[in-house]
Amino acid sequence: MLDVVFLAMFAIVPALGWSIWLVKFRRNYQLHKQIQVVLMVVLGVAVTLFELDVRFFSGWRERAEASPYYASVESAGPVWDAIFVNLLRRPATPGWVFRMLLIHLVFAVTTAILWVWVGVRALRRYPHPPVPGPHSRSHVLWGKIAAWDMLMTAVTGWIFYWLAFVA
Repeated sequence: MLDVVFLAMFAIVPALGWSIWLVKFRRNYQLHKQIQVVLMVVLGVAVTLFELDVRFFSGWRERAEASPYYASVESAGPVWDAIFVNLLRRPATPGWVFRMLLIHLVFAVTTAILWVWVGVRALRRYPHPPVPGPHSRSHVLWGKIAAWDMLMTAVTGWIFYWLAFVA
């Protein structure tokens, strides 16, 4: 599943960009809505299957142990040490695999929350078929934030994957 999600993000990010382009430059609100709903459903299923796989089946940590970025370090600088040793009470600061995983999870969790929030609000507040209205300003603002968050989720996920399984 790690490989599937890694590769899927190479399709999802351009699809998201195309959807934004459609609404911004072509004013095709209906197709934008359809693409977003499909992306939300596909990502919801993919993330659920991914989480089940990672938590119960994959053994990703054992496969990542061979990475030169896996091992803990005595010190990774004051910020990382403060987070892991002082705040999270770890005996040492983890290597880059776990640090990148933490960064990735910040983006992934906020993306999931934002996408559901933006999507549900849009479905409730826009008429059928969708056209600009009073909700548009808020939707554009939060949609941009969610899109950038999704991009950062993809980029940090790709970096994590490289650090853990390719390097």
